[in-house]
Amino acid sequence: MTAAVTAEQAVHGRNTISSRAVRRVVSAVTAEELGVRASEVSVELSDAQGALTVTASTPIHVSPLGAGSRTSGTVLERLARAQTSIRERCLDLTGSTIGSVDLHITGAKLEERRRVL
Repeated sequence: MTAAVTAEQAVHGRNTISSRAVRRVVSAVTAEELGVRASEVSVELSDAQGALTVTASTPIHVSPLGAGSRTSGTVLERLARAQTSIRERCLDLTGSTIGSVDLHITGAKLEERRRVL
């Protein structure tokens, strides 16, 4: 017969997420924020006194001139919002504290996104 274990009696464990998994999550989140494919995002992680420093090299999706902008703000404003969002979403998904996010923009994707009817 097994006895029920209360929350106070439970032994707390530890979850470990590999650096490869964290890089993949950061790549996916960055790609989603900037409108590109995750395979186009290169991520480097480093430790800065217990917090991660993320360096991502990636293109950014930009609407062609005259196509009517689907995104709000300048490229710099979008990148600032993306940095905050990447930091927050990666914390939510992995539990890893990210101290800073450095985005190195390697190009601009001008393809217009089309909806499938």
